Amino acid sequence: MSEPIKITGPDLATEGIPRDALKSDVPVIGHVDGKPVVVLETSDGPRAVGGKCTHYGGALGDGLCVDGEIRCPLHHAAFDLATGEAVSGPALNPIPVYDTTQRDGLVFVTGPVEPPDLKVQPFKAPDSVIIVGSGAAGAVAAEAIRRNGYAGPISLIGEEAPVDRPNVSKDYLAGTAPEEWMPLRSEGFYTDAGIDLITGETVTSIDPDGHKVHLSDGRTLSYGALLLATGATPRRLPVPGADMPHVHCLRTLADSRNIIAKFDDGTRAVVIGAGFIGLEVAASLRQRNIDVTVVAPEETPLGLLVGRELGQYVVDLHRSHGVKFQLGRRVTAITEDTVKLDDGTSINANLVIMGVGVDPNVALAEAAGLSIDDGIVVDDRLRTSAPDIWAAGDTARYPNPDGGHMRVEHWVPAQRQGQTAARNILGHDVAFAVPPFFWSEHYGIRINVVGSLDGWDENVVSGDTEKPDVLVGYRKEGTTMAVASINRDRDNLRAEVALETSDEQGLNNLTRE
Repeated sequence: MSEPIKITGPDLATEGIPRDALKSDVPVIGHVDGKPVVVLETSDGPRAVGGKCTHYGGALGDGLCVDGEIRCPLHHAAFDLATGEAVSGPALNPIPVYDTTQRDGLVFVTGPVEPPDLKVQPFKAPDSVIIVGSGAAGAVAAEAIRRNGYAGPISLIGEEAPVDRPNVSKDYLAGTAPEEWMPLRSEGFYTDAGIDLITGETVTSIDPDGHKVHLSDGRTLSYGALLLATGATPRRLPVPGADMPHVHCLRTLADSRNIIAKFDDGTRAVVIGAGFIGLEVAASLRQRNIDVTVVAPEETPLGLLVGRELGQYVVDLHRSHGVKFQLGRRVTAITEDTVKLDDGTSINANLVIMGVGVDPNVALAEAAGLSIDDGIVVDDRLRTSAPDIWAAGDTARYPNPDGGHMRVEHWVPAQRQGQTAARNILGHDVAFAVPPFFWSEHYGIRINVVGSLDGWDENVVSGDTEKPDVLVGYRKEGTTMAVASINRDRDNLRAEVALETSDEQGLNNLTRE
C-alpha cells in the first residue's frame, strides 16, 4: 500500500541547494540520512519537510505547495509546512519537519526538529460529543476533535472499527493488501486517545430535545454535541434471487472478507453495475485470475459520469485484462448458477456482486425530525436543522457553489467534512467549501477526479488516452465544474486550487484542447 520513493537529488545536509533554485509552489527534492526531503521558498524563508506522504507514501516532491501547505499528488492529502500536521485528509499522521541554515548562497537541511506545540484550545467545549458512524467522516472527526484541544468525553459508535474502506474494493479484495493494513488505527489507539469506540451496538433513536441517543443494548447516552456520520447502504436490485447467499454487496471489510471466502479455482463472477465500484471490483477479481463478466444497462460504462472518451478508455483497459461485458443489458433474475438477462440469455455464475449505487442512511435523522432531502440537509457549517447536531460524509447534503445542495459519496470528502464538523463542534465557525476529490484505480492505472461531475454539459479532453496522459475538463454552462486526469497528478492539484479559488482562466489553461 505504501509507494516506494526513489532517493534522488542532493544530500541536503552536506551538499545543500542554491537558494535561488527554490520555488514557492513546486518543491525541490533531495534527501537527508537516506530519507526523502523537500525544500521550498516561503514568505518566512526556506522550509524543509519530509518527502513521503503518510497516507500511501506518495512522493511529495511531485506535489504542489499553496498557502503554507504541501499537497500530495496521489490522493491530495495536505500538510502544514510549519508543523508537518496533516491538515486535510486522507492522511492522518504528520510528516517530519526539518530545520534549515544558509551559507555561501546555499540552503542546508538539518534536523529533523520537534514541531511547535500548537496548544490548541477549543472556542467552546460541549459536555460530551457523540459520533454515530465509524466510517471516514466519523473516525476522522473523533481524532480532529481531540487534536483540536477538546478534553471531554468522546464516543464513536459504528458497525466496525474504522478501516481503510477504499481498499475494500481495491488492494484488499485483489489480495495485494494484507489484513493488517486495513485498520485505520492500532488496536489501542482509541483507548489511548480517550475515545470510547463502541462497535456491535447501534443507535436506535435520537432525542434532540433531551440531547440523548438510545442504543440497541438499552443504554441511553447524553450528548452536548452530536455528529451523524451514518454513511450509506448499498442497493440490491429488486429481482428474483437477489437475496441468495452467493449474491453480495460491497461496503464493509466484512463484506470483502465474505466475498474472498467464496473464491476457488471454479469461481465465475458476475459484477452487476459498471460504475467505479463495480469496475474496481472487476479489476480486483481479475488480479486473482477469476472469470469476470460485467453487466450494465449503459452502452459506455462511466460515459454519463466522465464522458465517452475516458469511459471507453476504462472499458478497453478492462477488456485487455480479460473482463467480459454485457452492455445495454439488465438483469431479470439470479439463480444458484446463472444470471439471467433481459434479452433471454444467461451467464454462468456462482458469485454475484452488485454495484448499483447506495442510499443515504437517514432513518435516524428522519425519525428525530431533522430536515431530509436525499440525505440529511445541512448548512455550510454542516449543522443540521436541530441544535447541536451536525452531519458529515455520504449522508450529508450540503450547499454547493451553484446555490443548491449536493451529496458526495467519496472517502476523501467524507474525511474533510468530518474535520470541518469537528472544528465547528468546538466553535470555530468554518465553512465547508472544499471541492470533492476521489480516485479510482484499475490495474495500476489511477484516475483522479476533483470537483463535481453532477450535470456537466461539455467535456474537453487534452492529452492522449492511448499513452495514457490525459486531462479532462467538465463544464456546465461554460464554467468548469470538475477535472479528471490520468498521469497528470500535479495538474490535477493545480485544478483543485483553481476550483477552490474560482479561477476559471487557470482551469481553461489546464484543460484547453
